Amino acid sequence: MHFKKSQTTDINMPFNDSSIIRQEFYDGLKKALPIGIGFIPIAMSFGVLAAQSNISFIDSILMSSMVFAGSSQFMAVNMLTIGAHSFEIIFATFVLNFRHFIMSISMMNKLKHLPLYQKALISLGITDEAFALIVMDKESDNKKISVHYIAGIIILSYISWVFGTILGGLLSMFIPASLGDSMAIGIYAMFISLLLPSIKSNYKVGIVSGISGGLCYLFNIFFSSGWAIVMATIIGGLLGSFILKED
Repeated sequence: MHFKKSQTTDINMPFNDSSIIRQEFYDGLKKALPIGIGFIPIAMSFGVLAAQSNISFIDSILMSSMVFAGSSQFMAVNMLTIGAHSFEIIFATFVLNFRHFIMSISMMNKLKHLPLYQKALISLGITDEAFALIVMDKESDNKKISVHYIAGIIILSYISWVFGTILGGLLSMFIPASLGDSMAIGIYAMFISLLLPSIKSNYKVGIVSGISGGLCYLFNIFFSSGWAIVMATIIGGLLGSFILKED
C-alpha cells in the first residue's frame, strides 16, 4: 500500500507503521527548519549576553535547556544584572509567559484526538513559533495532526536553541557586546517570516496582528512589558475570535 507524504495522519492510517512515523517526523523537521535557523543567532545572542552578565557557561546552558523561552531568558538575565530577587524574576516570567496558557487552549482544538500524556509532553516544548506553525497549518484542518510531526518541530527548535546558547557562550570572549545585542533583532525577522504567509492567505490575520501590536505598544506606556504583552494577547485574541469567526 502506498501512503502519501503528509505532516498529518489520516484517520485510516495505521499509527504503528514505522515508515509513516518516520516520514511524519521528517516532515516536522523540514517544517521547523526556518525556526531552527532563526533560533541559532538569537540563542547565540543570549549566550553572549549571559556570559557578559557574569552568568556561568553551565548556568546559561541549563537555563536554555530547562526554561526554553527566549524572551523570559533575556528578561531574567537583565533582572539578575540589576540585582532583582528570585521571586521577582519568577513572577515576571509567569506574567510574560502567561500567553502560553492561551496558546495551549487554542492548540487543543487541533489535538483533541491525542492522549493526555502526549499533550502534556507537547506542552513542554510549545513556543510562539511552534504554535504558529501548528495552528496556522491549513493543510491539517481536515486531518488529525500527528504527534510525530509535532515532535519534529519541537525537537529541531529545542536543539537549535540549546546549540545556539552553547555556541554563543563559547564565542562570548570574541564577540563584542554591541554585536551580541544586535543579533537579537533576528527574532523579529523570524516572526515576520512566519506571519507573512498567513497574511497572504487571509488579510484578516494581518488586521488582528496589527491591532495586537498596537495594543501592546499602547499598554507598554502605562504598564510593564510583561503585563502589556499579556493584555494585548488576551484582547487581540478576543477580537480575532470575532474577526476570524467564519474561519
